[in-house]
Amino acid sequence: MKVVRIQTGDRIAYGVPEFDGIRVYEGSPFVAWEQTDAMVSYEDAKLLAPVFPTKVVCVGKNYVEHAAELNSEVPAEPLIFLKPATAVIGPGAPIIYPRASSNVHHEAELAVVIGKVAHHVRAEEVERVIFGYTAANDVTARDLQFKDGQWTRAKGFDTFCPIGPAIETELDPAEGLSVQARVNGETRQSGSTADMVFGVPEIIAYITDVMTLLPGDVILTGTPPGVGPMLPGDRVDVEVERIGILSNQVAAS
Repeated sequence: MKVVRIQTGDRIAYGVPEFDGIRVYEGSPFVAWEQTDAMVSYEDAKLLAPVFPTKVVCVGKNYVEHAAELNSEVPAEPLIFLKPATAVIGPGAPIIYPRASSNVHHEAELAVVIGKVAHHVRAEEVERVIFGYTAANDVTARDLQFKDGQWTRAKGFDTFCPIGPAIETELDPAEGLSVQARVNGETRQSGSTADMVFGVPEIIAYITDVMTLLPGDVILTGTPPGVGPMLPGDRVDVEVERIGILSNQVAAS
């Protein structure tokens, strides 16, 4: 099942795409929700980020070839860092190119959406705390990342975490999902979740030994090789198999 978050007029609601439009639900899938008779046409629905998390936890260097293109080695355990909730934007929203950087990169990723409070979750039990999966772009000011090693600064600017377009509740990353990034239609990244060094169960177990994850929190699982620069005016598409295409335009600040 695909779940979306939409705005129609002044109303924001969760919904489920159907043939004729988006079926509106009352409430939230993370607490309690109920199907209504309301249907919104695709033309009248503005897609938002499918969730607004309290935090975004990211995993770095989780693909061997991506670590290599950064002249780095794969860490012995998951390398985690945070993006603030204020970095989150949805499909169609602009990625603002900050004045502080001259080398902003795309990073296409599979993202996990947490559905239940998760603390000290064992790897073999992670399915009970996962609501679903979505696509994400871990936008990074690469020059700032290498200049001072402050990953939070380099990756935490407002608009630096596009996610969407939907949450897919029925898929398994271990099957090997295609993860791609295209800039102005040109394929830059093309990888598979089967190549992740640390799988979703290991990642969730590791993170929840450090911090409690809340319903709606998001985990970015790492990016395949091929990261590269984006410029104002570029259109960036992140596509994850069975989830859809997350498309954003880069805009000057």
